[in-house]
Amino acid sequence: MSADPNTCMNSSAHTDALALAPLARRTALIEPFRVMELVKRAMRLEQCGRSIIHLSIGEPDFTAPEPVTAALQAAVSAGNTGYTGALGIDPLRAAIARWQGEQFDVDVDPGRVVVTAGASGALLLACTALVDPGAKVLMSDPCYPCNRHFVTATSGVPVPIPVGADSRFQLTAAAVRAHWTADVAGVLLATPSNPTGTSIPFDELGRVIDVARAHRGFSIVDEIYLGLSYEGRPRSALAHGQDIVVAGSFSKYFHMTGWRLGWLVVPPAWVPTFEKLAQNLFICPSTLAQQAAVACFGSEAQAIYAARRDEFRARRDYIVPALKALGFGIPVEPDGAFYVYLDCSAFSDSSTHFASEMLEQIGVAIVPGEDFGSHQPQRYLRLSYAASMAKLQEAVSRLAAWLPSRLRA
Repeated sequence: MSADPNTCMNSSAHTDALALAPLARRTALIEPFRVMELVKRAMRLEQCGRSIIHLSIGEPDFTAPEPVTAALQAAVSAGNTGYTGALGIDPLRAAIARWQGEQFDVDVDPGRVVVTAGASGALLLACTALVDPGAKVLMSDPCYPCNRHFVTATSGVPVPIPVGADSRFQLTAAAVRAHWTADVAGVLLATPSNPTGTSIPFDELGRVIDVARAHRGFSIVDEIYLGLSYEGRPRSALAHGQDIVVAGSFSKYFHMTGWRLGWLVVPPAWVPTFEKLAQNLFICPSTLAQQAAVACFGSEAQAIYAARRDEFRARRDYIVPALKALGFGIPVEPDGAFYVYLDCSAFSDSSTHFASEMLEQIGVAIVPGEDFGSHQPQRYLRLSYAASMAKLQEAVSRLAAWLPSRLRA
């Protein structure tokens, strides 16, 4: 017998009228991810027939190379789809350790590698292990917004420290020392950084870690863009000691964003605790993604990644002078990742409104600074050059025709 539609409607209305239990207070402290909201607007415009150039989201336009997709298909065909250990499969842990040694001049024991469900899963796991309720964690302002929210989600208190061009928008040992109080548990760094594309000089990074170490605090270092460094050979924070937690990712350098795979390198004594937490929180990372990711470290894939890094460098070397010529301020030139942090104050006193008008009027999507902190967010935009050279050139052409009318008197 079919259900009475009136009864269904009444039941629904009755359910809607029920008072729901209150959400956890921490949820109110986590702000929306505005980058994704802008992306949704841009996609809606595109669906309506508008030509949109996406320079907003930090997602490479490259995808996983053929050796990696072939390894995925082989894993599916072989039926390798069951659970793995919470720390990840041994061949992948060994490959990550070996690659970090070859690329960044560090000696990493594979037993310290924890494979995770993306770098987001890695940082959330690290915060769960290290941040007590009410404990403070120092980080830069501006910074990647989710880094603040990982701390908040574990009932910690993020403490953004305003930074500027004089420190390449990065924390310094002096700044960390000045802001360290008795209730600070540690520091969360990102080098190279999102949104600025800047790195902490290796020696200064060591001094920051030493400040945390002197207070018996932890150092978590987000190195997900370290493979996309353009000025000399990059070095990992792991070279500063075995008491540091470093996060890596297959999303950016390896171009596997939707595969949701990352890793941590943790102090040896902490591995059992991280394993216990990973078992309970995630069971294991994606088995298929892990099987495929082993192929990232073969010689064929590595040659492809090196060529693509050179392409990102070429894009940076094009877009930075082009933006300067258009009248944007670039207080610090990026040395890594695929972002440029732009000063738009010559055109507007609100990067939020400016970015919205740019999207609506000329179809160029760039992210306003409000996502990245409270230190002068309306002065800055973040441009992602993870797009083809042709699209970057078209964006510059559109901006060149539009910006003269936007210049402030």
